[in-house]
Amino acid sequence: MSAKHPVVIDLKFERREIDAALAGAFAGRIVLRASDPAADLSEARYAVIWRPDPTLFERAPKLEVLFSGGAGVDYILAMPSLPDIPIVRFVDESLTTRMSEWTVLQTLSHLRQVPAYSRQQRDRVWKELSQPEAKDLTVGVMGLGVLGLDTVTKLKVMGFNVVGWSRSRKAIDGVETYNASQLDTFLARTDILIGLLPLTPDTRGIFDAALFSKLRQGGALGKPVFINAGRGGSQVEADVIAALEKGVLGGASLDVFEKEPLPETSPLWQMENVIITPHAASASDVRALFRNSEVQMNAYEAGETLKHVVDRKTGY
Repeated sequence: MSAKHPVVIDLKFERREIDAALAGAFAGRIVLRASDPAADLSEARYAVIWRPDPTLFERAPKLEVLFSGGAGVDYILAMPSLPDIPIVRFVDESLTTRMSEWTVLQTLSHLRQVPAYSRQQRDRVWKELSQPEAKDLTVGVMGLGVLGLDTVTKLKVMGFNVVGWSRSRKAIDGVETYNASQLDTFLARTDILIGLLPLTPDTRGIFDAALFSKLRQGGALGKPVFINAGRGGSQVEADVIAALEKGVLGGASLDVFEKEPLPETSPLWQMENVIITPHAASASDVRALFRNSEVQMNAYEAGETLKHVVDRKTGY
């Protein structure tokens, strides 16, 4: 065995992407692939995983640390054979930047009537639509972790009024924030709602009909808009569809879904005021993932404390 502990890779990413990223990663370590059924994983101490095979923990009984390939860890936490070892979330500037790019893009798309203009282009209709300014709208961000804070900062730069909500209240300069007990007050101020929540027992199904009914009606866009790039399990998809059909919501941008890929039979595909992306808002950069994991492995072996370790009680 090498001087540095072995690491096993179990990622549902493109093989060529992983191969390219491994070319300059994990110097001095044995790197094993869980996708190779003949690989002996018995001495592996670390695993870099994203939707791993359920047999991983049987094949690698000496694992000491798990490194998640994404910001969300609900899939890992739900695995029945999960060992009682640290789980490290993937936190990286590239992941954060990609997410805030997507949330700003979607917010601007609804501000500037992109879905409606796309429909007019298809129908060859030349008609200018009412487009309020950013300052005329209040964007409410639910989830004020690393991703949420960056989104708040960039939306403020664009001129939007921004308010924030989290389970426990957070102080952000220049931004009004609310805690769990103040949800209704937060929603009543919100024209565009952005969901960036982790999936926990408290957040599962939180975006439902009752919540949508409390968003501000009659604002600069007329109807509120729902944007979700957090976790699919946080939204009740039937309620999203019903709110759009009834006009409770004026539009939506969705990157995550209860079932992925989104079934072809979902009415969301045909809704002209809905923008759909395939869980790609903040696609992980494999090179950055390996770089972050390697730095933490080296620090851990030097006796330092792991960073961004998941609290299993809160789920993030």
